[in-house]
Amino acid sequence: MTNRPHFLMCPPDFFGVSYVINPWMEGQTGHTDAAAARAQWTALRDALARAADVSLIAPHPGLPDLVFTANAGLVIGARALLSRFRCPQRRGEEPLFRSWFEKAGFEVVAPPHETCFEGAGDALLDESRDVIWLGHGFRSDAAVAPLVAQAFGRETIPLRLIDSRFYHLDTCFCPLPGGVLLYFPGAFDQDSRAAIEARAAPDQRIAVDESDAAKFCCNAVALGDSLLLNDASPVLREKLRAKGLTPVALPFGEFIKAGGAAKCLTLRI
Repeated sequence: MTNRPHFLMCPPDFFGVSYVINPWMEGQTGHTDAAAARAQWTALRDALARAADVSLIAPHPGLPDLVFTANAGLVIGARALLSRFRCPQRRGEEPLFRSWFEKAGFEVVAPPHETCFEGAGDALLDESRDVIWLGHGFRSDAAVAPLVAQAFGRETIPLRLIDSRFYHLDTCFCPLPGGVLLYFPGAFDQDSRAAIEARAAPDQRIAVDESDAAKFCCNAVALGDSLLLNDASPVLREKLRAKGLTPVALPFGEFIKAGGAAKCLTLRI
C-alpha cells in the first residue's frame, strides 16, 4: 500500500495582517475577514484530507503568520531542518515549530544563529530530479545551501529572487509530478533562469506570465493528479491539463493579503 501524503497545517484562529513584511501586506493591516479566512483554510484542509493525512499545530496569539506552516522548516523523511526567520515578527514561531517536530518524532536540525533560512518557503524538493531548489535574496541566505545539501544528502541549487513580490521561492516556482516545473521567469535573475533551463527541457517547463504569477498560481499543492491553487488563466489551465494535471481552484483571497496561498498554508511532512 502506498503511504498517503502527510501535511502540517495551523488553524487561522489568530491570522490577520498586523505588520508589513512583504509588499502584499501593504495597506492590508487590520483588513482581513476572519470568517472568510476560516472558510478558505477549511476548504483547503478538506481538499487535502480527501487524499492525504493532515496534522495540526496549535495556533498562538500574537503570531498571525504561524498559519503559513510551509515556513516551519524543510522536512524530508524523518529529518526536519528548522527555519531561522529573517523578520523578527516571525521569530516567535521557531520554538513552537521545534517543539512540534520533536514531539512528532523528527530528528531536528537547526541552522546556525547567524543564518536565515525559511524552510519549505524557500527550499523545494524536486523529486523527479532528486535535487533541492533553494530561493534566496529576500528571506533565506544563499550561504545556507551547503547546510541544506548536507542535511538531506541532495544537491541544492540556489536561485536568486529579484522581485520583492515573490519573496519566497514557493510564490514563483513549483516542481510538479513528472518533472514539470511551473515558474515565473521574471522573479529570477538571469543566472537563475539559466540554471532552471539547464535542468528542465523546454517541454518540462511551464513559464507563467505576470498576471498568473500575481494570482499565486505557482503557490500550489500537487496531490496526485490534482493541483490545488488559487487561480489560473484558461491558457495556463490548458497547459496544466496537457501535462496530465487537473487544476483545482480554491479561493485564498484573505491569505494573499498576507502574501500566501495554498502552498504557504501547508508543509509536506
